[in-house]
Amino acid sequence: MTRPGPALRVGLLGVTVTLVGYALFAAWLGVHARLYSDARDRATATATGVVVEDGIGDDEDVRVRWKDDEGRTHVQRFGVYDTGRYTRGERFRVAYAPGDTRGFPADPDETAAEDDLIVPVFLGAAVALPLSCVWIRRGLRFRLTARRPGRPMTARVRFGSRRATIWRGSTTTWLELTAPDGTVHWQRVMWHPAAAAIQAGSPALAHQVTVHGTGRRPAVVALPDGVRLVPLGRLRDHRPPFVVFDREATRADLRDAFILPATTAVPDAPPWWRGASAAFAGTAVGAASGLSLTDGSPTGTVALALCGATLLTSVWALSSPQP
Repeated sequence: MTRPGPALRVGLLGVTVTLVGYALFAAWLGVHARLYSDARDRATATATGVVVEDGIGDDEDVRVRWKDDEGRTHVQRFGVYDTGRYTRGERFRVAYAPGDTRGFPADPDETAAEDDLIVPVFLGAAVALPLSCVWIRRGLRFRLTARRPGRPMTARVRFGSRRATIWRGSTTTWLELTAPDGTVHWQRVMWHPAAAAIQAGSPALAHQVTVHGTGRRPAVVALPDGVRLVPLGRLRDHRPPFVVFDREATRADLRDAFILPATTAVPDAPPWWRGASAAFAGTAVGAASGLSLTDGSPTGTVALALCGATLLTSVWALSSPQP
């Protein structure tokens, strides 16, 4: 069985991360929504409480003091939709299960807490689906473009990085294409070891390639050994701005702060480390957002941590990571 190429492996990674991350996110919220619904169904007793505080947080929740059938006093925060109705001092009916300390809004229209568990599942699907479709679109565009008639050009492989990017060490692969009439085009492509070998072996030499595509649409470039590179973005007529190529870049790395012997080889971080860093950063940002937005709720914090890790790792994969 032929091993998938680098572009296909990255695509499979991106789709897998998106789908698995969303599945965990949806399962986590779905389980808690089911537990909430079951607990709400067991709440057959009712009590009348008093709103002691309103307008809490961005959602304008209310805090209610109520007593159960055993005379025990409870103070609980509730999310409500009709914020104008439940103001301080107003009555608030609470449903609860005898012997349980947790209450629920007795009004069947006040489903804010349950909706907070269900609605994000659909919002997550609205994000996961387009992220997966991007890879499908890339694959279909690559297949269809590669079938179009090709024209000969010469190409130089250029590695560039943006002057300002959220991905530390982010490097992109570009082809500087020259037509027989001297017209120069630029095409960004997904990284491939064949292109890296050409750049490492003879970076200053131009190589004969076949370019498939028309106009300014993304072009599929076939290298002399038959390897076809997956395009990212349209074919450009001008050098891409804000990109520093090859040895034009000035290193600004912490390793430059140390004086090392000339023969010392400083290895770069392994390629998987950047993906792990993206996942870790997404988890940290999501967890911090969860602690801030949900007042430390474990359910919301874990959900946002999963969401952050999935989203940032998926975007990292879409950026066509390069070892």
